[in-house]
Amino acid sequence: MTRDLENAQAFYGAVLGWSFRPTRLGEGFSVAMRDGVPIAGIGALAGRLGVPVAWTPYFAVDDADITSARVRERGATMAVGPLTFGTGRAALAADPDGAVFGFWQGEVIPDWTAHRHHAAASLELRTRDAFAAAVFYGDVLDWACERPGCCDVSYEHDHVVIRRGHDTVARISGGAVEEAPDPQIRPRWHIHFDVPDLEAAVDTAVRLGGRTASPVQTTGDSRRVALGDPDGALFTIVTPQGASG
Repeated sequence: MTRDLENAQAFYGAVLGWSFRPTRLGEGFSVAMRDGVPIAGIGALAGRLGVPVAWTPYFAVDDADITSARVRERGATMAVGPLTFGTGRAALAADPDGAVFGFWQGEVIPDWTAHRHHAAASLELRTRDAFAAAVFYGDVLDWACERPGCCDVSYEHDHVVIRRGHDTVARISGGAVEEAPDPQIRPRWHIHFDVPDLEAAVDTAVRLGGRTASPVQTTGDSRRVALGDPDGALFTIVTPQGASG
C-alpha cells in the first residue's frame, strides 16, 4: 500500500527492474512485472484506508467473513475490512504477536499462481514462537487441511516451511524477538525480492530517497539487506552468493 502510485512505480522500477501493468481493480492499482512474470501488487490506498505505507503479504481464502471470524476467535485483531474491491474482497489483520497480514477472497491476477515458483519474491515471518504462529495461521487460513490444494506445513532446520505442492509459500522463524518500537525487531512479515546486484540496487534506492535499514547479511547461499522506500515501507533485497557487486 502506498499513497502515490506513480512515485512508487518510479522507485521500485528503478531499484528492482520492474515494469507495471494496470489491473481490473481500477486506476489506483498496478501489478509489478519482471521478465513477464507477476511479482507483486501496488495499491494507492494507504491514505484512504488510514493504514501505513507498507509491504504486506496477502493470502487467498475461500470466505473472507469466515477468516475474519477465525482471526477474532483466536485473540488476534481485524484492522480493515473485509472490503469489496472489484473482483474480490480484501482485509487486513494482525496476528496475536502483532505481525500484519492480509487476505483476499475472489479472483486472483491471471497467471499469478502459474508463475509463482518462478517469481523473484518470498515471504518470511520472524516471530517469537514459530510453532504457535504456524498453529494460528494454519487455523485461520486453513493450512494443512485434508482437502486437495491445501498447503502443507513442515518443520525444517529450525524453520516452519509452508508449501503448496512443490512451491514454498512462506517460512516462519522463531526466536527472542524483543518488545521494542524498532520495526526491525518486532514480529512481522518480511518481504524479500531478488536482485542481480545488491550494491547497485542499494545505491539506486538511496539516490532516489530510500534508506538502508539493516547491515548487509551474508548466509551460505545469499547476501541480503533491508531497505526502506521514500515513504518508509520496509522490504529486503537478496542476491545469490557469487553474483556481481
